[in-house]
Amino acid sequence: MELPPKVTDRAFARLAEIGAGDQGQALRIAVEGGGCSGFQYDIKLDQPADDDLVLEGQGQKVVVDSISLPFLNGATIDFAEEIIGARFTIENPNASSSCGCGTSFAM
Repeated sequence: MELPPKVTDRAFARLAEIGAGDQGQALRIAVEGGGCSGFQYDIKLDQPADDDLVLEGQGQKVVVDSISLPFLNGATIDFAEEIIGARFTIENPNASSSCGCGTSFAM
Protein backbone atom coordinates (compact mmCIF):
# COMPACT_ATOMS: atom_id res chain seq x y z
CA MET A 1 0.00 0.00 0.00
CA GLU A 2 1.34 3.42 -0.95
CA LEU A 3 1.63 5.80 1.99
CA PRO A 4 2.51 9.40 1.16
CA PRO A 5 5.39 10.90 3.12
CA LYS A 6 4.51 12.70 6.34
CA VAL A 7 5.86 16.10 7.34
CA THR A 8 6.31 16.90 11.03
CA ASP A 9 5.01 20.09 12.64
CA ARG A 10 8.65 20.97 13.38
CA ALA A 11 9.52 20.88 9.66
CA PHE A 12 6.52 23.04 8.72
CA ALA A 13 7.39 25.45 11.57
CA ARG A 14 10.96 25.80 10.26
CA LEU A 15 9.66 26.58 6.76
CA ALA A 16 7.41 29.25 8.30
CA GLU A 17 10.39 30.65 10.25
CA ILE A 18 12.42 31.12 7.09
CA GLY A 19 9.42 32.59 5.23
CA ALA A 20 9.34 29.97 2.46
CA GLY A 21 5.59 30.17 1.85
CA ASP A 22 5.63 33.97 1.91
CA GLN A 23 8.04 33.85 -1.03
CA GLY A 24 5.92 31.30 -2.94
CA GLN A 25 8.53 28.62 -2.26
CA ALA A 26 8.06 25.03 -1.14
CA LEU A 27 10.55 22.57 0.31
CA ARG A 28 11.32 20.11 -2.50
CA ILE A 29 12.34 16.58 -1.51
CA ALA A 30 13.74 14.63 -4.46
CA VAL A 31 15.57 11.33 -4.79
CA GLU A 32 18.43 11.06 -7.28
CA GLY A 33 20.85 8.33 -8.27
CA GLY A 34 24.30 8.72 -6.75
CA GLY A 35 25.73 9.39 -3.34
CA CYS A 36 27.80 6.94 -1.33
CA SER A 37 24.96 4.41 -0.96
CA GLY A 38 23.27 4.41 -4.39
CA PHE A 39 20.61 7.09 -3.94
CA GLN A 40 20.73 10.54 -2.43
CA TYR A 41 18.23 13.12 -1.31
CA ASP A 42 18.11 16.53 -2.91
CA ILE A 43 16.44 18.94 -0.48
CA LYS A 44 15.96 22.56 -1.55
CA LEU A 45 13.51 25.43 -1.79
CA ASP A 46 11.74 25.43 -5.12
CA GLN A 47 8.55 26.35 -6.94
CA PRO A 48 5.82 23.66 -6.86
CA ALA A 49 5.29 21.95 -10.26
CA ASP A 50 2.09 20.54 -11.78
CA ASP A 51 2.89 16.86 -11.19
CA ASP A 52 4.13 17.31 -7.59
CA LEU A 53 2.51 15.74 -4.56
CA VAL A 54 1.92 18.75 -2.29
CA LEU A 55 1.92 18.27 1.49
CA GLU A 56 0.61 21.34 3.32
CA GLY A 57 0.69 22.53 6.91
CA GLN A 58 0.95 25.83 8.80
CA GLY A 59 0.58 27.69 5.49
CA GLN A 60 3.71 25.95 4.14
CA LYS A 61 4.23 23.37 1.40
CA VAL A 62 6.52 20.39 0.96
CA VAL A 63 6.55 18.96 -2.58
CA VAL A 64 7.69 15.63 -4.01
CA ASP A 65 7.88 14.90 -7.74
CA SER A 66 6.17 11.80 -9.17
CA ILE A 67 9.49 10.02 -9.92
CA SER A 68 10.80 10.42 -6.35
CA LEU A 69 7.50 9.55 -4.67
CA PRO A 70 7.85 5.72 -4.70
CA PHE A 71 11.23 6.02 -2.95
CA LEU A 72 9.62 8.08 -0.18
CA ASN A 73 6.67 5.76 0.52
CA GLY A 74 5.85 6.13 4.23
CA ALA A 75 8.85 8.39 4.93
CA THR A 76 8.84 11.15 7.56
CA ILE A 77 10.28 14.57 6.76
CA ASP A 78 11.47 16.37 9.89
CA PHE A 79 13.69 19.22 10.99
CA ALA A 80 16.47 18.50 13.48
CA GLU A 81 18.74 20.83 15.41
CA GLU A 82 21.91 18.97 16.33
CA ILE A 83 25.37 19.91 17.52
CA ILE A 84 26.65 19.72 13.92
CA GLY A 85 23.90 22.05 12.71
CA ALA A 86 20.24 22.27 11.90
CA ARG A 87 18.84 20.51 8.85
CA PHE A 88 15.82 18.87 7.31
CA THR A 89 15.97 15.09 7.81
CA ILE A 90 14.21 12.14 6.19
CA GLU A 91 13.36 8.97 8.08
CA ASN A 92 12.79 6.47 5.27
CA PRO A 93 11.48 2.95 6.02
CA ASN A 94 12.41 1.88 2.45
CA ALA A 95 16.12 2.47 2.97
CA SER A 96 18.01 -0.74 3.72
CA SER A 97 21.09 1.25 4.73
CA SER A 98 22.16 4.84 4.91
CA CYS A 99 25.34 6.80 5.15
CA GLY A 100 26.74 8.96 7.90
CA CYS A 101 26.16 12.08 5.82
CA GLY A 102 22.38 11.59 6.19
CA THR A 103 21.67 12.38 2.55
CA SER A 104 22.56 9.04 0.93
CA PHE A 105 20.78 5.68 1.20
CA ALA A 106 20.38 2.24 -0.40
CA MET A 107 17.21 0.24 -1.11
